[in-house]
Amino acid sequence: MDVTTPANAPWLVVGLGNPGPEYAMNRHNVGFMVADLLAERMGGKFKRAGKAQAQTLEGRIGPLGPGSRRVVLAKPMSYMNLSGGPVNALRDFYKVPPANVVAVHDELDIDYGTLRLKLGGGDNGHNGLKSVTKAMGAEYHRVRFGIGRPPGRMQVADFVLKDFSSAERKELDYLVDRAADAVEALVLEGLERAQSTYNS
Repeated sequence: MDVTTPANAPWLVVGLGNPGPEYAMNRHNVGFMVADLLAERMGGKFKRAGKAQAQTLEGRIGPLGPGSRRVVLAKPMSYMNLSGGPVNALRDFYKVPPANVVAVHDELDIDYGTLRLKLGGGDNGHNGLKSVTKAMGAEYHRVRFGIGRPPGRMQVADFVLKDFSSAERKELDYLVDRAADAVEALVLEGLERAQSTYNS
C-alpha cells in the first residue's frame, strides 16, 4: 500500500460531470457513469449531501473484514467547472487526506476507452480538475478515462458535451466497468499495483 494511504483514513471517490438528464450520456459525464456503477456495486443509492452541493453514498469497497476500505462516493451537483467547492467541503467534513481523494474524469489526450491512473499533476485544460486543484491543491489521485480528440474542426467544448457515438456506446458499458474496477484496485491495492494492471 502507498504510504500516502493510511488504512484507517476514509477515501473520497468523486465522479466528475454535470447534473441533469440532458448531460447524462455526454462524454464529459463518464465520471458520473463510473460513480453510478460503483454505487450499484456497493448496494446503495446516492443522497443529497446537505450543504456540500453533491450527492453522496457512504459504504465500503473490498471484501468484508479488515481488508475493506471506507469510501465516500460523490457526484458534485454544482456543474463541472465549479466541482472544487463541493469536493473540498466533503473532504473537510469526512476528514479525508488529499492523497485519499480520487477524481474520475474524461480525458481528451487519451484514446477512447484507455485508462490512466496517476497522483497529482496538471489539469490539462479540464475545467473540473482545474476547479478541484484550485480548491485543495493538486496532490490527489486521478482515474483518467480516455475520450479521444474531437474530429475535424469541432470545438472541444462541443465535443465533450455531446453524447458518446453509437459506435462508442457498443463498448461503453464494458469500459465503465473496467474503470470502476480500476478505482477499486487503486483504493484496495495502492497506485502502483493499480497502474500495472489498468494503465493500458
